[in-house]
Amino acid sequence: MNTSTSGLIGISDSGIKGNAHVPASALVYEDIRNRIISLALLPETTLVRAELAESFKVSQSPVREAIMRLEQDGLVVSYPQSRTVVTKIDEARIREEHFLRVAAECEVVRQLAEIKESPAVTKAKGLLKMQEALVGDIEQIDLFKQLDDSFHAALFNGVNQSNLHLQITARSGHLARVRTLDLPRAGKMVSVLDGHKAVIEAIQSGDGATAVTEMRHHLSGTMERLPLIIEENRSLFT
Repeated sequence: MNTSTSGLIGISDSGIKGNAHVPASALVYEDIRNRIISLALLPETTLVRAELAESFKVSQSPVREAIMRLEQDGLVVSYPQSRTVVTKIDEARIREEHFLRVAAECEVVRQLAEIKESPAVTKAKGLLKMQEALVGDIEQIDLFKQLDDSFHAALFNGVNQSNLHLQITARSGHLARVRTLDLPRAGKMVSVLDGHKAVIEAIQSGDGATAVTEMRHHLSGTMERLPLIIEENRSLFT
């Protein structure tokens, strides 16, 4: 079991500070969550609240609030004496999160196809061009993933469902960790890009049924490989 977060929280010497718009607890939450999703913090890593507070240069209150949110997301579990542990990836949770994401995103693209052209589609196309420039560059995989997330967020924004996207993202931590494991696979970046292009083409043509089919297919790749991903990374799963 990993027993400490020392050296893993890569923040500046000045720590983090909240403001009127973003409280410190939200910044702590986002930082820890991103590290769990990226597997910089592996399953069974112990998070010590006092160490986290010192690393972030905040009191333990924001850390406590952040950990409570992470527990709600199913990414950590807390025990007495201020010990918190990163959860293992759970297959049942993965399938639930995938089901929710498919249902929501298919409806999103169906509605966008009724509009055809919109600022959201224009933004998504711009993000596609940025992703295309990164395909094949494994050193840029984190940026590629950020652009992938932004692409899907843009589609939700296009039907005025940005809050729904945030809720789904917060509840998809187990699926997100599997995506982290799958993205470096040879050909995966190309597959993601092709899926995005097919969805946009269907939306712009006004073909809602095809847009739904393409989105469903786009979201299925990692799930089809799930048994192999689990087999190759057995220690990370329940």
